[in-house]
Amino acid sequence: MNSLRRLSAILMKEFMQLRRDRMTFAMVVMIPLVQLVLFGYAINTNVRGIPVAVVDQSGSAVSRILQQTVAATQVVDFVQRLDSVEEAQAAIKGARVRAALIIPRDLASRLARSASVGLATPPATNSETSRPLAQWIVDGSDTMIASAIKSLRSMPMNELLRQSANRSTPTFEVALFFNPEQRTVVNIVPGLVAVILTMTMIMFTSAAIVRETERGNMEMLINTPVKPIELMVGKIIPYIFIGLIQTAIIIGLGALVFNVPFNGSMGALVSGTLLFIAASLSLGLLFSTLAENQLQAMQMTVFVLMPSILLSGFMFPYEGMPVPAQYVAELLPATHFMRIVRGVCLRDADLLDLQYDSLWLFGFFVLGMALAALRFKKRLG
Repeated sequence: MNSLRRLSAILMKEFMQLRRDRMTFAMVVMIPLVQLVLFGYAINTNVRGIPVAVVDQSGSAVSRILQQTVAATQVVDFVQRLDSVEEAQAAIKGARVRAALIIPRDLASRLARSASVGLATPPATNSETSRPLAQWIVDGSDTMIASAIKSLRSMPMNELLRQSANRSTPTFEVALFFNPEQRTVVNIVPGLVAVILTMTMIMFTSAAIVRETERGNMEMLINTPVKPIELMVGKIIPYIFIGLIQTAIIIGLGALVFNVPFNGSMGALVSGTLLFIAASLSLGLLFSTLAENQLQAMQMTVFVLMPSILLSGFMFPYEGMPVPAQYVAELLPATHFMRIVRGVCLRDADLLDLQYDSLWLFGFFVLGMALAALRFKKRLG
């Protein structure tokens, strides 16, 4: 009986402590809600609305019908019209589009020959006349995007273009750039840099500041001439080197063990990584001003980490998500760095090609540091 009373007292104490710890209680409720929304609503492996460009060298009514037929599948969305194949390749390299449809000048003649093949043209001429109507050039670094475009390879055109239903040659030729073998590891390894840095940079930084408070060291630092911004900068600089070491390990072992290509410049990779590390560290500092203890700091990190994994394009294509989920993804630093690290490593892009994502990370760092400094100063006061 006495044991039951003591157990009841301990239980009451724990429930009262949980009720006072609003941050933990909020995480207990919010984490399953967020995960339910992410997996049930935002995550979609059926990729639709892939942003693509078109290079219409034919400029005919038939080419317009061809584009309308492809767009009607809703797999792709024509967002740019370009004048040359070189411009299309540059757009893919800079991640402005994921693929480009190249419509040749002789589209009408190809269509006529294709129809004649279906109408019992002599076999000797079949190999000569049976040619794809157009070509897709695709960013093959994302295997889901590549598979979605390849699904259009043999799409039927017989209703709109009066094409023979017995056509054996694919409607489109598909050329996969940067990962022609469609190896998943080629896409995963560079993206893993963003995931690992998101977890370690935010968690280490937020926990480091909170640990100083828990140990009573913050009071001593307050009485020194050190300014709040100097304290925060001094705290985060060591983690910059840790982040660079982690990046070198992932990229290096990815190349040695999994034969993942590195096509870009080391300077662009280091610059992009420093921008992301700075953005993540500023978010970690902001969390440290909100958390009361290290447990809360870790909970906040998990709250950001899971959406970063699921919405940044690491596991599921960004284009496959609903528009509201894409808006949330655009707020996450990992989304922008995912594009940078994959662009640099796989497509030989530089920060000028990816200037939107680079400027976004820099702006996030400035805003995060300003908010963290204000919160930290207020907390010291």
